[in-house]
Amino acid sequence: MSEQSTFEFADTDGNLLFTDGLPGSDPSVGYRGTSAATAAGISYRQLDYWDRTDLVQPSVRGATGSGTQRLYAFRDILVLKLVKRLLDTGVSLQQIRIAIKQLRKSGINDLAKTTLMSDGVKVYLCNSNEEVIDLLARGQGVFGIAVGLVFREVEATLSTITPSSLEELDDLSIRRQAKKAI
Repeated sequence: MSEQSTFEFADTDGNLLFTDGLPGSDPSVGYRGTSAATAAGISYRQLDYWDRTDLVQPSVRGATGSGTQRLYAFRDILVLKLVKRLLDTGVSLQQIRIAIKQLRKSGINDLAKTTLMSDGVKVYLCNSNEEVIDLLARGQGVFGIAVGLVFREVEATLSTITPSSLEELDDLSIRRQAKKAI
């Protein structure tokens, strides 16, 4: 397995994670925080913490103060669910941060063939069955998360949730401000 497959520190440069193979979407449409948290299987409190600590931030619209609504893209929710899965298997939040940074750095071309493997300490990115077998043969992989399966789970969950648009949220903000003025 190549050295590039091991997660390492990288600069936070804002590159999008999982840019290929995602459902086409309007960059001004996303899912509100409560919907994103539900789809990822996390609490709203976790979602808020992960946003404030720059682990996973909403790419459609971030929180800009009291009363503003975050909007998460499909890709963001996929990452949230992957983070949750890694936490559930015992990977430390510090290692997950490293993994997310490396995923941003490397990019993903085929989600269906991507597996995140971990030995409980490090996280490895495997893009082929051969890389998974090599990792297991060296005794490093203890568990794996098939990104393609998580992708389909998120897609199925979001099919029942109506997304929101920036325009819709801006209209809501205007109505709230008008109501306060009365």
